[in-house]
Amino acid sequence: MDPTRWLLRASRWARNPPSEKRVLLVLGIILACLAIWGLEQLVGFPDWLAPNSLRH
Repeated sequence: MDPTRWLLRASRWARNPPSEKRVLLVLGIILACLAIWGLEQLVGFPDWLAPNSLRH
């Protein structure tokens, strides 16, 4: 976690920003993840998908 590397990457992105398609792709993925998370919070986690509990 080198802040110098982050600043170099940020300066490179400022000079050559990503294309509009790439930005929309990333935003679409983030929105899909938020939709799945929201659905899980609303409906709940399915029991058939839960791992088996190991009781001794």
